[in-house]
Amino acid sequence: MTTANPTVFIIDDEPAIRDSLTLMIAQENLSVMAFESANAFLETCQAECLGCAIVDIRMPGMDGLQLQEALLKRNILLPIIFLTGHGDIPMSVRAIKAGAVDFLTKPVTREKLIAAVRAAFHESERVFTESALHQDAKSRLADLTERERDVMMLAIQGYPNKEIARHLDISHRTVEIHKSKIMHKTGAINLLDLARIAHESGLTES
Repeated sequence: MTTANPTVFIIDDEPAIRDSLTLMIAQENLSVMAFESANAFLETCQAECLGCAIVDIRMPGMDGLQLQEALLKRNILLPIIFLTGHGDIPMSVRAIKAGAVDFLTKPVTREKLIAAVRAAFHESERVFTESALHQDAKSRLADLTERERDVMMLAIQGYPNKEIARHLDISHRTVEIHKSKIMHKTGAINLLDLARIAHESGLTES
């Protein structure tokens, strides 16, 4: 299942809690889906899911922290808000370090819950956009040969063609041919654009 609009996914084994949270969120005109277990949610959610998950910590079977680990392993970058009546500081620290956007305790006020959800939606949008840019950049570089990658990396570091030729022990003309092919394959407008593509693909740090 994929969701075109941001959705709040509620994962809690207590029906009363699920119903209460669903009502709170639906009254804000936000899309919401509820699940009684982590496994039921994992059967539904895919990497393309947008929004956030409100997750109980202690549930039969897979608990909330284990669900968080499972999502990370599946590269499902869905922001998580933990909501629990059994939280403690070490548990909250562990959850936040693993990427949770918030750690709330039951009972939670509508204002606090909705504020956390809207913050998580912003984070989801940011992460999804970065992931899309990363995949696009990787696909643009996928057809480059090893030598073309070598030329590209030197070019975006600012080396002139003569220096690239000397460094790679090839002719000045060969460098020009490689650069032409690189620009064509990647669709880069200029070297600055090429540097951006390399950065978004993860090849460079800055």
